[in-house]
Amino acid sequence: MKNLKSIALTLVAFVTFSATAQKTVKVDAAKSTINWVGKKVTGKHEGTVSLKEGALVFDGKKLVGGNFTVDMTSINVTDLEGGMKGKLEGHLKADDFFGTDKYPTSKLVFKKIATKENNTYTVYADLTIKDKTNEVVFDIVVKDKTATAEVVIDRTKYGIEYNSGSIFDGLGDRAINDDFTLNVVLSF
Repeated sequence: MKNLKSIALTLVAFVTFSATAQKTVKVDAAKSTINWVGKKVTGKHEGTVSLKEGALVFDGKKLVGGNFTVDMTSINVTDLEGGMKGKLEGHLKADDFFGTDKYPTSKLVFKKIATKENNTYTVYADLTIKDKTNEVVFDIVVKDKTATAEVVIDRTKYGIEYNSGSIFDGLGDRAINDDFTLNVVLSF
């Protein structure tokens, strides 16, 4: 009986230690950056969007989780100025793109993480844009107090079909690529 009690106490101590080994680290949204690139037949546009909040979860030094909220109302075009900049920003915020009045945020939640090498992980995450959720897969590098990733997103999976050459015929040089890229730098 005494031996059984010792085993039970050891098990409780182990489970408690294992459960508390994970640490959630808040990401500094003000110091983090998300740069986007969208391409079309005749060129590309670039800009930024702001992280509203986020956190990474570690078990020791190993990345095991993460979740983020992006402020879609902060979409900014950096390759244009004046009226053309305002026009494109307005269009990106309109219903035929991100519909930021109705959908002011997007969310990314890590579901599964596979360790690679050199502080690199492959992340399988759920990305929600315009209330549509799809899986995205990308590599993230965590070093010191920074995490970097390049995430490629197919906008048509989120109902953003404006001038998509894969959906509409005859667009010619007005076609816009379905994929856009986010280059993310997270500071924590």
